[in-house]
Amino acid sequence: MLHGERIGLRARHEDDIPVLHSELYDDVATRSRADSRPWQPIAAASGHSPFAVAGPSDEVACFSVVELESAELAGEALLWGIDTHSRTAHLGLALRPAFRGRGLAVDVVHTLCEYGFAVRGFQRLQLETLTDNAPMLAAATAAGFTLEGTLRRSAWVYGEYVDQAVLGLLSDEWQPRKTRPSQ
Repeated sequence: MLHGERIGLRARHEDDIPVLHSELYDDVATRSRADSRPWQPIAAASGHSPFAVAGPSDEVACFSVVELESAELAGEALLWGIDTHSRTAHLGLALRPAFRGRGLAVDVVHTLCEYGFAVRGFQRLQLETLTDNAPMLAAATAAGFTLEGTLRRSAWVYGEYVDQAVLGLLSDEWQPRKTRPSQ
């Protein structure tokens, strides 16, 4: 497990899938804001849930987010679109509703950056989010990401086109935490 200050990133467990699916996928309006792919009715137990992880992949690194204090499943985090040649990846996360608004997203972003830069040796991490997603923009900025631009009307979200913000962080801009939390 990778330890942040308040969260841990660990491998996805089979019993995480129904919880994540129920709270993060079956809420169609919210899921439509988080994923560029159209929502489809998929049963959690079908084996086709977007939270099911088939195994290690060169293109994506999927984690379950665990709140360290309670040891509860708090959400999911991932690096996706991994380009091993250019040493880049995209960052994403989703927290269960009960864990939002607690400041955990900043810790998740910091910990994903540590994984991307210190463990994987990437030279750039990027994230895209809707321009009205203030919590994600704040978490990315707090972790050192720079707003690089706005993609106007680039996302179809539940009946309308909306703008996306593109943020990036380079390895030489990344500021690792000064002290490591106890393992």
